[in-house]
Amino acid sequence: MERLVSLFVSLRRAARGAWPVLGAVLLAGVVALHAAYPVDEQLFAGFILLVLVVVGVRAWQRSAAVEQDVWREVELGALLAVAAYATTIHVDGDLDGRYYPLIYVAVGVMSAFSRPGALFGVIALMMGFEAAIRWLSTGEVPAMALLPHAGFAMVFALLNALSLHMEVARLRRASKSELQAERDRIKEEARSYRLLRAPVEMAEESPPASRAQDVERLLRSTVEEIEMSVLLALRLVRESLGVHTALLLWLDDEEQLRISELSSDEDVLAEGPYRARDGILGAVLSQQAPVCVAPLKPSYVLPYYEDVCPVRAVAAVPVFEHGVLRGVLVADRKEPQAFDEDDVSLLEQAAHFCSRSIANERVFVQLERTKVEQGQLYRAAERLGAAITEQDVVDVGVSAASEIAAVDFAALTLFDEDTRKHEIRAVVGGDEALLDQTFTHNSGLCSMALENRHPLPYRGEYDPGRQIVFNKKLSPPEMPSLFVLPIVVHDQALGTLVLGSSEPHAFAGSERHLLEVLASHMGVSLANARMVRRLEEQATTDPMTGLLNKRAMLDVANEKLRSAKRFGRKLSVLVADIDHFKKVNDTYGHDVGDVVIKGLGAIHKRNKRNTDAVARFGGEEFVTICEETDAEGARLLAERIRNELGDASFDAHGDTVECTCSIGIATFPEAGDTWDELFKAADEALYQSKRGGRNRVSIHTRDDRSAA
Repeated sequence: MERLVSLFVSLRRAARGAWPVLGAVLLAGVVALHAAYPVDEQLFAGFILLVLVVVGVRAWQRSAAVEQDVWREVELGALLAVAAYATTIHVDGDLDGRYYPLIYVAVGVMSAFSRPGALFGVIALMMGFEAAIRWLSTGEVPAMALLPHAGFAMVFALLNALSLHMEVARLRRASKSELQAERDRIKEEARSYRLLRAPVEMAEESPPASRAQDVERLLRSTVEEIEMSVLLALRLVRESLGVHTALLLWLDDEEQLRISELSSDEDVLAEGPYRARDGILGAVLSQQAPVCVAPLKPSYVLPYYEDVCPVRAVAAVPVFEHGVLRGVLVADRKEPQAFDEDDVSLLEQAAHFCSRSIANERVFVQLERTKVEQGQLYRAAERLGAAITEQDVVDVGVSAASEIAAVDFAALTLFDEDTRKHEIRAVVGGDEALLDQTFTHNSGLCSMALENRHPLPYRGEYDPGRQIVFNKKLSPPEMPSLFVLPIVVHDQALGTLVLGSSEPHAFAGSERHLLEVLASHMGVSLANARMVRRLEEQATTDPMTGLLNKRAMLDVANEKLRSAKRFGRKLSVLVADIDHFKKVNDTYGHDVGDVVIKGLGAIHKRNKRNTDAVARFGGEEFVTICEETDAEGARLLAERIRNELGDASFDAHGDTVECTCSIGIATFPEAGDTWDELFKAADEALYQSKRGGRNRVSIHTRDDRSAA
């Protein structure tokens, strides 16, 4: 029924879209009838005008529509074809006149906005229109005329669509290139002003794309504020001193001078960068004091003028930031009037203003960065505080590290001081085959970072040819940046956090300190998780044998019994007890008795299945619950345990002790449908084994009698 409804809806939608196309076909029929039976020319001209109006209305509706419909495109193309054929017949009287190329014009317009399927559908309709017109007007359909027309229309449509798409692609590439150039310029300016010493990230709640846009928006607004402030200072210098050009040159990382901002009457200036050791610029930087030169000869070289020097006086003052030389402020005049002390003082004040403007914006960015960093650490600490298992700590730590730095690879290793081995417990962004791999304490970065309690490598630069991270067989992906952080709590080595990035120098900024703080938080959380795990083990595990204790076994027993009832499956309970155990304690001491208990516990561990539960119920008594096991299957397990203990021997201060055990078995539902009934039945079967001579297995029967 659902398929029929869906089919009906689809057919109704198709019919609704096809009605306008049928209307265009009817208009084409009017044109064909006019070709065979001409009507008044003025009336037909009005018809053409009406078709053009409909074309305009439908074109406007299509441009305003949010979603484009193929039927609407076919309708618009068909209306264009009707208008072209009607105009050709109205002017030439047939389809063999001078105005027939209007058909190709309609095809070209159609190819500019429609999809290929709609375009070829319209061409097919056009050829159908033409065939109908020729048949009604001449009584025949000349195939030799239609085929070339159809071929030319298709070739014209393809070439027009191809050229249009190529032009659109070119404009997109040009626009993308211009946008990228502007982004690079903003980043370069921000880097020169030391605004990019650490990556700025936005709130975690924002999606990654939105956060990237927020970062770019912040940098752009900061650079624009600096440029506006500097430009204002330069314009004031020009107005106050009547100079021809005033510009601020800033030192980059390569010790070259680049134009930060300028104000000039000159049409063309050399973009730079300029060498910082030549001419008046080199003199200012070397002396770190103002330099004025006047009058200048036409042969004097100022690097920011491409041709002959147009000025006759120049003054340059250094720009300092907290006592560090950062750039040069230059002003020149066309008149040979030298700059006096007041002029130089004004230039120094302008340089100080520019420096303060840049410093203020840097402080603003640093405050934003600090706010974000504190938010990242707060969220990470909050999530780590809520983690109660080692895996939770691992997941939260790797996720938080990815938020702090540009991390492409992350791994967390845990260290066991007893075995001196590391285990890779989490891998993100790398080969999953690394997961759960172990390696010994060696000279790799993980081992050395943990040994020295210090992150490695020092600058976060990774050379896979010279550096080993885990060991020679286990390696992270090759990338330029890698950072290994030790996870230590109270001088106890817990593991390492390994982070890698495809970006060079990804861990060289303030994120390095943040990651160290994160590793410290992870250490505390890991220690807490291990403590919680130990408390849980102590609450549910027998300390001597490592098996479940009585309390934990009761919980497991009730759960397994409910499952057996729900699915109608067998379940067997085994109760084992060491024969004459009191005699062992009295003869050899309780320490030897403990050895025997541990031995029987180990035998139970070796013989049980993964789905079985084994507990030390107290003293020398052990209980085993076997799911989906009938009495015969339980008997086979009990015999293996009994025989293995009988073949075992234990050291008793130089003497050899051999022990046996008796075992009783009860099976659900024959022996009872509650835990108390099952345990009582198994216990009765155990005492039957004891009464029958010990070192044997007994099964509780339906008539409450035990069979050995």
